[in-house]
Amino acid sequence: MTADTTPDFLTALRRRYATKQFDAAKSIPADTWRALEESLVLTPSSFGLQPWKFIVVTHPDLRTQLREVSWNQPQCTDASHFVVLAARNGLEQADIDRWIHRMTTVQGGSPADAAPLQSMIEGFVSSMTREQRHAWNVKQVYIALGQLMTTAAIAGVDSCPMEGIDPAAYDRILGLDGSGYATAVACALGYRSANDKYASTPKARFPHEEVVMHL
Repeated sequence: MTADTTPDFLTALRRRYATKQFDAAKSIPADTWRALEESLVLTPSSFGLQPWKFIVVTHPDLRTQLREVSWNQPQCTDASHFVVLAARNGLEQADIDRWIHRMTTVQGGSPADAAPLQSMIEGFVSSMTREQRHAWNVKQVYIALGQLMTTAAIAGVDSCPMEGIDPAAYDRILGLDGSGYATAVACALGYRSANDKYASTPKARFPHEEVVMHL
């Protein structure tokens, strides 16, 4: 595959990197941001349960507070947009019922038609402790994080996933305590600064043949 025939999405992914310095003067256009939010909504999840909440933090004071509990990483305040991805603490019968109701409302049919699927979900969920359910939900959230960063790259928007944060402090600052959701990870999005030296650092990936197997 030559440079001339490289699919656009590969070109975007090769340009993508964990942006350390954002240009605080550049904002993501409103229509582009709406599309990125929609990409979060469209994220696939196991059984379709969507055990997450996406908090777009726009208030400058809140972003400053979050920076203080994020090892003072400038991405929190300098990026155009800042998203906190939270996972459902547990997964209860009410969550399953809510999803089945939503699915049958959108797709047609009745809860009775979805009874086999609901029974399957209930059996799977009941096999886990509450802690295991939360851990499973966090895994689903990371699917959303990956989709957000990939979609952003294709849209020409830079991003930086952020795990170097204090989740409990985030929950307190964002008022998530008692909400049924807990911070899992954050993501800053915007446009890279011309001064970010990491923008020109070559990607260090293991060779294709070492990580991809054909059987």
